[in-house]
Amino acid sequence: QVQLVESGGGLVQPGGSLRLSCAASGSFSSINVMGWYRQAPGKQRELVATIITGGNTNYADSVKGRFTISRDNAKNTVYLQMNSLKPEDTAVYYCNVAGRMFPRATVFQSWGQGTQVTVSS
Repeated sequence: QVQLVESGGGLVQPGGSLRLSCAASGSFSSINVMGWYRQAPGKQRELVATIITGGNTNYADSVKGRFTISRDNAKNTVYLQMNSLKPEDTAVYYCNVAGRMFPRATVFQSWGQGTQVTVSS
């Protein structure tokens, strides 16, 4: 079983910044992909950004140049630095982690509980 604990959401004015964190714990032997998704009211959950073990990243077009995803492999933690926030960034942000469990290398994928980000003046 893999547990994800998210933190860092909140209320911020347009143009402001927030940093989200997601720490993974459990009996996994490797984490391959870490990412962030978001879901706004009345909309489907959408990809925000992902980062793989080697450091390659992928971003939604809507956040390119404003958001930066990073990971600390020693802490099994993924971060999302969000700058120049806009009201349309308002959503619940979910951490997603995929990898393999110990000892049989079973593939797993886990979601965090979600953290609210509200961008409003």
